[in-house]
Amino acid sequence: MVVPRRRMGRWGPYAVLAAVIGAAGYVAAVDPNRPGHYPTCPFLIVTGYYCPGCGSLRMIHAIGHGHLAEAFGRNPLAFATLPFLAYLWVRWAWAVRTGGPVRSRILHPAVIIGFTVVMLVFWVVRNLPVGHALAP
Repeated sequence: MVVPRRRMGRWGPYAVLAAVIGAAGYVAAVDPNRPGHYPTCPFLIVTGYYCPGCGSLRMIHAIGHGHLAEAFGRNPLAFATLPFLAYLWVRWAWAVRTGGPVRSRILHPAVIIGFTVVMLVFWVVRNLPVGHALAP
């Protein structure tokens, strides 16, 4: 039986939500601070420098245990991005439910370019001696 494309797309946001909850639950249960559970960041192995995502697993683990200050310290940029990702998921789920397009000012090209610049500056600064506080 062929399912119409429109009906299959209705469950997309919920499938993504289930995957995120499952992955976050796993990371909350299996401590990334203990060696041997997760692979090391390939960028860190090759260059010796932190990437913008370094510390995100430990951040998610800290959030899962209710330690928000520790989570912020592990990766401030990723932590600050979480509310925007949640907002975009809600907009996507609403658009799928109503059958309309996803519309949001956060998706404006200027905002995306601005976030990219912030991410690149964060990437560089966290690897400088002056940005040691941003290191995971």
